[in-house]
Amino acid sequence: MGACVERLNSRKAHREYPHSNLRHLVSNVRLDSPDGGKLSVRASLAVYRSRAGRDMCYFGRHRYLLVIIDRKLLIRSKRVELDMTTLRSTGDVGVIL
Repeated sequence: MGACVERLNSRKAHREYPHSNLRHLVSNVRLDSPDGGKLSVRASLAVYRSRAGRDMCYFGRHRYLLVIIDRKLLIRSKRVELDMTTLRSTGDVGVIL
């Protein structure tokens, strides 16, 4: 177990080093009328990321398809649509997911 922790704390681990500071903001959540046990949800998003002296902002919307199975609300699908015209200045977009 100690070797695993040591490996994950190294710069060679499959993660960011140094870590990003992130803020995920979700607003304007909209629910469509349920359709046969399915529910479409839309929401605006803004993700602010600060890493290695650079600040970046990603903005767009989330789209979810929710289903009810065994009285539980589950996510059937999730889609992120960015409203940005370019990604060159923003770097890695994996932080949104």
